[in-house]
Amino acid sequence: MIFDAALASLNNLFAPETRAVFWKVLGLTIAALAGLWLALRETFILYLWPWFASFFPEMPEWTGWLTLLFGIAASIGLAFALALLLAPITAIIAGLFLDDVAEVVEKRDYPADKPGVAMPMGDAILQSLQFFGIVILGNAIALLMLFIPGVNMVAFFLVNGYLLGREFFEFAALRLRPKAEALAFRAKHSGTIFLAGLVIAVFLAIPVLNLLTPLFAAGLMVHLHKKLTLRDPSFASNLIRQ
Repeated sequence: MIFDAALASLNNLFAPETRAVFWKVLGLTIAALAGLWLALRETFILYLWPWFASFFPEMPEWTGWLTLLFGIAASIGLAFALALLLAPITAIIAGLFLDDVAEVVEKRDYPADKPGVAMPMGDAILQSLQFFGIVILGNAIALLMLFIPGVNMVAFFLVNGYLLGREFFEFAALRLRPKAEALAFRAKHSGTIFLAGLVIAVFLAIPVLNLLTPLFAAGLMVHLHKKLTLRDPSFASNLIRQ
């Protein structure tokens, strides 16, 4: 079921119907990452570099190599910080474009089902900002485990698998269900949703391709929500178009 949903989402990535959303998501993600990179770089130059240089006021000749090594380490650190922030960035962008993706998927693959209702923009932005804070906290915890052998990457996938799976599934479910019902449905199928979240986390870890994480995750969870609904009659009766 999860494999089928992921495959269907991959097919939707490059479908003609989703091309406009594809370029919006890709452009906004790249712009957000570029802005974060500049902000991190300027913060480093303004605050950390003067602190480092203060240890060598006369800058003897041998410190040239040390400066070079410090610059390389700083660049790696900035890139790593940017990678950790990629997950919360996808949450923000998802709040803006999930409904566009979901609408295409519903019309194309589930024409007989009741169409979803887009979340009001204000509510979508508020929920995305709340989730942004949760993901930041989760990845901060994962960051603390970086120096524990065998735990660091596991922590990354577990944290992001849980948080991204939960968030994207709720977005998909809230298009068709009242909030209380959507939360109850998510709780009932939390194990399956977590495994689907791990698929999103793996996608997130693939360089370049991870720029499309919001588009892939949104499509995957729309398909998964539909498949789980069909397997759970107690939650399905009001979602079929009469």
